Amino acid sequence: MAASRSPVRSDDASDVGSPPSRPSATTVASNVGRGALIGVAETIPGVSGGTVALITGIYDRLISSAKAATTFPVRRLRDARPDDATRVDWWLVVPVLAGMAIAVFTIAGVMEGFVTDQPVYSRALFIGMIAASVVIPLQEIPRGTFTTRSSKLSAVLTFAVMAVLVFVLTSLPRSEASDPPLVAVFFAASVAVCALVLPGVSGSFFLLVIGLYAPTLGAVDDRELLYLGVFAAGAVVGLASFVQALEWLLRNHHGLAMVGAAGLLLGSLRALWPWQDPEDGAPMPIGDDWPGALCLFVLGVVTVTVVALVQRRLGSSDDRPATAAD
Repeated sequence: MAASRSPVRSDDASDVGSPPSRPSATTVASNVGRGALIGVAETIPGVSGGTVALITGIYDRLISSAKAATTFPVRRLRDARPDDATRVDWWLVVPVLAGMAIAVFTIAGVMEGFVTDQPVYSRALFIGMIAASVVIPLQEIPRGTFTTRSSKLSAVLTFAVMAVLVFVLTSLPRSEASDPPLVAVFFAASVAVCALVLPGVSGSFFLLVIGLYAPTLGAVDDRELLYLGVFAAGAVVGLASFVQALEWLLRNHHGLAMVGAAGLLLGSLRALWPWQDPEDGAPMPIGDDWPGALCLFVLGVVTVTVVALVQRRLGSSDDRPATAAD
């Protein structure tokens, strides 16, 4: 999935560009489908929506548009520049958000039941999907990015640190809150949305660790507007704060960012080991249900591989923003 990228300037003017041309109805529909896949991923503890965005080839564009969307209102008030809104790829963002909303509100209850009632089989499916995804960010790195000894060492260290960091985080004991305070919901959402945009880091798993996974999916399924409004406000604040740094990293150190993403994916496999203690999530020996788990693992690998191959074929004609090599 590697694509050649030409360097871009990191100054403010580099964001300016012509509005994206209106895509075909097929492209819009495919973006809705991509958003639906991201929405499904965000309801699954241990699976990252950022990973799905990488697999489907829209990660860089989404981060760039998210950064523009969170800054252009302020820039508009400050500079009164009429072209600020063109920095957002609305033909991508709106269909993706629509697909995410449709998926989340449609399957939140079903997915909660699947994860809760079939923990071994659900994790076996998801670990297969994530395992197959580890190589995808590495394929996004142009050849010749890491040529010097120091750059190669930086890449190896970045991969190792990210993998270990997520492994440790996903080993934390889990809790459950039956009636969380709205202040806690706000701050949890602001952190969880950062995980949304990081491949390999699951916002749902973070909610599971702090005890807000079931209450949040329950609020979605029951249409609890107050809870959802507070959660959405926290998500907006968190996204506006975090996406600025992430977009800069992708634009100026794209290769290292992709290496780090691969490390995050590898480390996240710890959270998806199929056989875990139901109380604290500690790994357990392989159970007698391993044949079914193995079949679902293979299904997960095949699913991601097919999606990546289809996206690679379709993405060869996509117009992707240029990013600088490390």
